[in-house]
Order: sequence, then structure tokens, then C-alpha cells
Amino acid sequence: MNIDLSKRSAIVTGSTAGIGLAIAKGLAAAGASVVITGRTQARVDTAIAEIRKDVPEAKLSGVAADLGTAEGAAALIKAVPQTDILVNNLGIFEPKGFFDIEDAEWTRFFEVNVNSGIRLSRHYAQGMKDRGWGRIQFISSESALQIPTEMIHYGMTKTAQLAVARGLAETLAGTGVTVNSVLPGPTLSEGVSEFFGKIAKEQGKTQNEVEQDFIQTHRPTSIIQRLLSVDEVANASVYLASEQASGTTGTAMRVDGGVARQVF
Repeated sequence: MNIDLSKRSAIVTGSTAGIGLAIAKGLAAAGASVVITGRTQARVDTAIAEIRKDVPEAKLSGVAADLGTAEGAAALIKAVPQTDILVNNLGIFEPKGFFDIEDAEWTRFFEVNVNSGIRLSRHYAQGMKDRGWGRIQFISSESALQIPTEMIHYGMTKTAQLAVARGLAETLAGTGVTVNSVLPGPTLSEGVSEFFGKIAKEQGKTQNEVEQDFIQTHRPTSIIQRLLSVDEVANASVYLASEQASGTTGTAMRVDGGVARQVF
């Protein structure tokens, strides 16, 4: 399959590291003009330079804004009024027991993980509809299906993304605009690697031992019995952004290594 996005533009939120950076790199390698977003110009510039190491011909630009706020979303929309592909990847996570999660944290997680995608989709979907083509994605998680007890507030936001994506897909029925969710399993992004590295140091173990302990203890249903790579998740996102994925909309594509035990 030859995925050619050379005539398409894309925005990937939270794309200075991890899954977002991998998706941006994959879209750029397929020829798309990609807007990199992050909270600081320095991180945006670093991400652009990193992508160009692997994709020298990449068509890249960047916008520095806190997309977890209404002001940040407005800044991005002003800088980039329209796009063909929107990947709502921005998200935060933090393990914390339910009884320790204050009201403000529930609100913060919802603002960053859910409202960021709602605000941007509300704007960009209208232009896509008018032009008769578009791709919107919400990078959710297998935690949307199997809420992790160690971070219920995170799981709540991931489930909410599925609802928004499905509802928006139905709203855009017959327009040529597809809306889908991607559900990664535990993925070895920079943030997750740092988190496990810290635990390994505290416990006097290797990071690989900590990662395996996590899978066996917290995600024992994993069929691949390891963490995913960011590229494995990005591959699914790039496909859903392609012309070839025109028949896939309103669905949740699982890239979770088999963690979720639901058959469908």
C-alpha cells in the first residue's frame, strides 16, 4: 500500500515528543505538510529538527501554544486557519488513587485531554466539510475500555474521547470527512520511559524489569507481553489519515497489543 499525502495538510497536537512526534514524522514521510505543536517554541523547534533527521524533505512548520486552554486553541486557529487532517493527540496522565484526586485535577485532565480536541475539531471540521474531505482522529487509549484503577481520571477522559469521536462522525455523515479514535496500549513514549526509569532507580532494578513487572501486574491480558513502540501506534494513525481509509469512520482502532479483551 502506497500512502501518498503530498496534497494534504495536517496538524498534530502534542507533537514534540512520544506518540505525537511519531505520528507527525509518519505523516511527513507520507508527504503531508505537517504543523508541529507544543507549549514552547524551543520544544517545537527541537521536534522539527528531529523529524528532518529522518525525513530531510519534510514540509514542516510549528506553532507554540498551550492547547489545553481556550486561548491556546484560538492562537493555533489564528495561525493555521484550516487543515485537511487533525490528530488530537495532546494528553496528560498521572497515576493517583481515586481518593486522592481533587476536583481541580478532574477538571484539568478533562480540559487537556478532551476539551482541547473538542475546540479544535469544532473549528477545523467545518472547513473539512465545506471542502468535502477531511480526517479527524482522537488518540484515546485502551484505558477507555478498561479503566485503570491507578488513574481513573485519565480513563474517564479517554472514554469521553470515544463518545465525542463517534458523535462527530455521525454529525459529519456523508460529507467525506472521517472521524476515528485510536486506542494505544501501554506505549514506551519518552514520558513513560522517564516514569519507569525513575521507578527502576528507586527500586534498584533495570528499566526492562520494571516494564515487565508493569505488564505482568497491571496489564496481564497483553497478548504481545511488552510495551508498544510509538511507531507501532503512529502506523495506525497514518493509515487512518490516508485516502485508503475512506471507508473507516466512527470507529475505535485498537493498537493495544491485545490488552482489551473485548472481541469488538
